[in-house]
Amino acid sequence: MLQTVQKEVYKGFGLKILSDIFLPELPKVSNQEEREDIIFEVANLSGVWAELAEPNRYFVINENVIMFHIPNVAIYSIQNGNRISVSPIVGSNADQVRLYLLGTCMGALLMQRKILPLHGSAIQINGKGYAIVGDSGAGKSTLASAFLQKGYQLMSDDIIPVSYTKENKPIVSPAYPQQKLWQESLEAFGVASNNLRPIIERETKFAVPVNAQFANKHLPLAGVFELVKTENENIHIEPIKNLHRLHKLFYHTYRNFFLAPCGLLEWHFSFTSNLVNNIQLFQLRRPISRFTANDLTELILSTLNEGEKVW
Repeated sequence: MLQTVQKEVYKGFGLKILSDIFLPELPKVSNQEEREDIIFEVANLSGVWAELAEPNRYFVINENVIMFHIPNVAIYSIQNGNRISVSPIVGSNADQVRLYLLGTCMGALLMQRKILPLHGSAIQINGKGYAIVGDSGAGKSTLASAFLQKGYQLMSDDIIPVSYTKENKPIVSPAYPQQKLWQESLEAFGVASNNLRPIIERETKFAVPVNAQFANKHLPLAGVFELVKTENENIHIEPIKNLHRLHKLFYHTYRNFFLAPCGLLEWHFSFTSNLVNNIQLFQLRRPISRFTANDLTELILSTLNEGEKVW
């Protein structure tokens, strides 16, 4: 059952969140002088959903509102970039309800606020943010965890919020201090899963708190690495060039099928066209036959060191 509380203020995705839903994944904010950016609330959405939705459809999307229904979990509504409402189904699991709140709902809300949500993990290296994007199962979180093992910091796992400063420079906002890692990744790093909470319906994937290694400040976005699995036995890195850069950023935008019905395709093209002129993009290929996360970190770091001499 989803736990409701007296309204509390949390920080996540670079935003201040006023919520009557208990959000254990997010840090609480003690200073409440500034006005909240967004509101999380429990509401009865069943009537609205019945009125708007067509049979066998899971999403209703327009320029101001995105609604979706996850059977046996909840109905969700994301409105005007400042409010997320949830109507839990009786008997639903609270962890699962929050999974969509902090995933699909936040991705949609960021778009409504014209903040680019990239699908991946972001890490801090030498005072700059770097995004690791890729398909589900590519190893993004595992690679980010390998960087944490070397003393670097996590900025985001799953959704990477990218925006611009007043000087028109891209920045990454910190999401929240948690990773989602598969059992085999934990074993490769020598981490026991006994005290970790399984991600709902994925008994071998776990929520891993990283409070001590969380970069909680906005940082310049300096580069994007696309992680791709390959049958080849060797790891390989190469720059992504020309129009391929725009395609990659569209492809790795979180829930990119929201863009067209929300009327955001033109915004997305303008945003990413500016972005590719300010950052480096690389494709990183890794073999599926062996664990390569530690080797990949060395390859990325050496590429960045070489780039400082050339760029």
